[in-house]
Order: sequence, then C-alpha cells, then structure tokens
Amino acid sequence: MEKIEVQNLSKVFGHNPKRGIKMIKDGYSKKEILEKTGLTVGVNNVNFDIKQNEIFVIMGLSGSGKSTLLRCLNRLIQPTSGKVIIDNTNITSLDKNSLREIRKKKFAMVFQNFGLLPYKTVLENAEFGLEVQEVSKDDKINRAREALKKVGLESWEDKYPDELSGGMQQRVGLARALAVDPDILLMDEPFSALDPLIKREMQDLLLDIYEGLNKTIVFITHDLDEALKLGDRIAIMKDGEIVQLGTPEEILINSKNEYVEEFVKNVNRSIVLTAGDIMVKPVALLYENDGLEMAKYKMSRNKISSIFAVSEKRKYRGIVHFKDVYEAIGKGKNDISKLIKNTKIARPDDTINDLSSDIATSNVPLPIVDEDNNLLGIIVKGTILANI
Repeated sequence: MEKIEVQNLSKVFGHNPKRGIKMIKDGYSKKEILEKTGLTVGVNNVNFDIKQNEIFVIMGLSGSGKSTLLRCLNRLIQPTSGKVIIDNTNITSLDKNSLREIRKKKFAMVFQNFGLLPYKTVLENAEFGLEVQEVSKDDKINRAREALKKVGLESWEDKYPDELSGGMQQRVGLARALAVDPDILLMDEPFSALDPLIKREMQDLLLDIYEGLNKTIVFITHDLDEALKLGDRIAIMKDGEIVQLGTPEEILINSKNEYVEEFVKNVNRSIVLTAGDIMVKPVALLYENDGLEMAKYKMSRNKISSIFAVSEKRKYRGIVHFKDVYEAIGKGKNDISKLIKNTKIARPDDTINDLSSDIATSNVPLPIVDEDNNLLGIIVKGTILANI
C-alpha cells in the first residue's frame, strides 16, 4: 500500500521558474538551464512511491537535491510542478489551512542540528511539538515521557540541552518527533554531525524503535553505508534527478551507471549481503540410510573433511567429521548416528556482517537452514572473501 506518491515533481529556484520547467520537458540538463537562464533546478521531474511502514532513503552528494525533495514532500518548499499525494490526498493542491492540518497530523521532522531550545528542559523540548496540537497538559507530559523512554532518556527529563552529549541531544530531537505520533517521519541527515560510534548507536536505536512503530520514514543521507543499513529501498539522486531506485541489494549488485558504481565501489558489502545471497550447495550430503562406509566414501570422493547429515526432505541433523568416521570403522562400529554433532547454524536473511564472527572462528562450513530446519545451503570462508 502506497503511503506517499510523487508524480512528475520538479522544483526550480529563481525568477520565472515555469521557464525552467519547460526546458526540463524539452530535455535540457540542470547545467544547461543554469547557464542559459540562471535558474537552479533543485528537483527534476521525479516519480516514485513510498510504501506504508517503509524506511525510504534518499541519498546523494551535496547539491544533488535530496533535502529539497524531502521538503517538497510536506511543502516546506513549494514544488514548481507535479504532485505529492499523501494517503490519496494531493497536498500540492491544498490551501494553507488544510496543509497546516495535514502537517500536524501526518508529519514530523528530525534535523541534523537537533534544533533544541536551550532554555527548556529535556521534557519540555520533547513536549514542544505537541504545543500546536489540541491536547491537555497531562496528555502532553505523558506522551513526551513515553517518547523519551523509547529513546532511553527517561531519567534525563529535568536536564537542559547543554548538559547532554551530541548523541543524547539527537535522541531528544527524535523523541520530540515521536511524541507527536506522526504517520510519516522526515529525517534530514539526522546523524551526520555525530561521531562514528554514536552515529552507529543512533542507527541501531532508530531500527529498534522502528520495529515497534507503525510509521513511514523518509531518511536523507550522503552516507551509502548508512543508507544500506537503514533503507528498505534507496533512491540515489544526482543533479535533481533520481538516477537509480531499488533495494539495498539491487543498488549494490546491479548499479545502473558509472555514478552509482562510484558510490558503491568501496562500500562494506557485508552489511547488505545475506547468507542467502552467497550460500552454495554442499558437494555431498549424508542421508539417513547412509552408513559409515558411505560417509567415508562421500568425503574421500569429494575431498572434504566433514559432511552435513540430513533426514527425509533435507531436514538438517548435524555434521559428521571424517576422522570420527575413520576411527569408528577401525573399531568395527557401524552406528553413524552417534557421530552426528551439533554445529552453529544461520538463517538465509542473516547478514554476513552478523555472521562474520561465527564464520571466522569455525573450521567447518556454516549451514544455512530455514525456519522449518531445511538445509538450504552452506557458507565457506572462500565464498565470503570472493563476495566482499
């Protein structure tokens, strides 16, 4: 279900912007329009939709148009042409009063510079967005406290902004937005001013909060690692245009042009690639009717030192090591079931980054199983190195 629909949206800055729109339609580039008219194209005829409860990331370099596009979504910047449709309402056609009501009910914003009022306490800052809503004083306090609790600042409500670190101040900014209980959260590079460690903590906090919310988030960043970590889908902008839109995996693996390729060439792929993306089929498996001699033959034939055991319909049972099989045969034993050992497993949607420690410390491949315990494939160390 689409929460936001953007249709043929453009923003041109300068005198007589309609002239710029005509030139856009005639195929002129942003640079050519600037040179011929002095007009600046902020957003150039973009089309996309954002689904309900999606984290939609818009990214690009400075001047690409990403922040302008964000502000067009709630008409903080008035689009020159096109439509922004929120829950089937075209907000570009609303009068000021109707737009004000939509903003109060639908939107909240979180900015890079926190925007906290220094003379108000943490609790009062968290309440601030509610002052334009018709809520009682008690309700306002309760909602602000609940929002502060969500961001881990419930014991800091009597402090002032200058008593907080940068990361804590941004938590207050996030709490202020959450207290309003918006349908749509607009976040304009909210973590870019933070040091790397605090930035990662805030990203994790946002994802944790998001799991318990019924919100649509539009997130602006120039950091591809951040976009890949947070986004359900990513729109990459250049010169006011969206040059590629897709899932993190699509952006990473199937770059559509040199501009996107430059973005992704040095990215940490382990935070996006999943076990399901890089797993391979095992060269051999040990089935229920296989005995010790068959286990020895399969491992010798395929030059492997261990083999995974499965039951009917490839249900995962465990792993059998060659040395254990060899010793058991030497002792005249024939029961292989006692040689099946447990090992760590992974799910297909686990990221390589999450599994890196398990893979690094294990001397056997990592089996990938689904929720029904079916063996889907395995990961070997060489496969990881080839993909990252």
